Amino acid sequence: MELPPQITQAFSLVAAGRVTEAVRLLERLAMTGDGAARYQLAEWRREGEIVPRDFAMARDLYRLAGQAGIIEGIRRYIAFLAAGAGGPRDWAQSLVILGELAKIDSAAARQLSLVRGMRLTDSGDPVAVPSGETLCESPRIVRFYDFLSAAECAWMAEAAEPMFEPAPTVDERTGRLIMNPVRTSDTAVFPWVAENPAVHALNRRIAAASATRAEQGEPLQVLRYAAGQEYRPHIDAVPGLANQRIFTMLVWLNEDYEGGETRFIETGLTVKGRMGDALLFENVDAEGRPDTRMVHAGLPVTRGVKLLASRWIRANPATE
Repeated sequence: MELPPQITQAFSLVAAGRVTEAVRLLERLAMTGDGAARYQLAEWRREGEIVPRDFAMARDLYRLAGQAGIIEGIRRYIAFLAAGAGGPRDWAQSLVILGELAKIDSAAARQLSLVRGMRLTDSGDPVAVPSGETLCESPRIVRFYDFLSAAECAWMAEAAEPMFEPAPTVDERTGRLIMNPVRTSDTAVFPWVAENPAVHALNRRIAAASATRAEQGEPLQVLRYAAGQEYRPHIDAVPGLANQRIFTMLVWLNEDYEGGETRFIETGLTVKGRMGDALLFENVDAEGRPDTRMVHAGLPVTRGVKLLASRWIRANPATE
């Protein structure tokens, strides 16, 4: 997509090392009501790479960009309201604005329809805490039947489709994301600062099922495994990680494929859920250390394509 001339000029200034001039240029334009300048400033404040990260400033700039007619600014502002990023969480207001956007935006209309179909409290939490069947007491593995509806599964798969890219793994030595042949799937990530209300409500359902806070979850992902792809034996906890991944939640988004079971190596437990089923398992022992009994694998898909939603849950808020 071609950038507006003023945004192109700002990036040229940044490339030349003249960041202060670039920011001042966009700030002057933003003061005149320029929506593109407001949105770009918001993006810079959210990302924290060109200028210091400031979620409160980003939130207000997204709001102003939306008022200037930038639809993506409205979407971002709704996400910040729903998640409580950069200011107080206001679930009710996020839905009000989503309703207004839905009048002109089909994606917003679809999200609003999904949220209205969920049984939620006024704060966006599930009315009832999902109950599961314990498959293994120690290490703890719990299965939830019909955790997501068919409509929710279909929407998540569709929303992920344009975002897929090869899935990385965490390098235990450096903590960085790297490509590794142990994992051959594709992944689509829904960053927490861009959670629309539908994604946010689903993440709060995951939090309720795991007895954690929504803020403890890493960004929700959708994993795509084509025939022959797999995730070889591994553990989701990362040795030496200060804020450890204590739980993993997996949700099957489809079932029209063969192979692709989730197998826990030590227990021998092998699970393949139906569409909408979920699997929660604990990755750490009683001392909070990686539990080596939780080595598991996503077996190779032999026919079709497997779609799986995944969320890693930390011991403390992952957004801090």
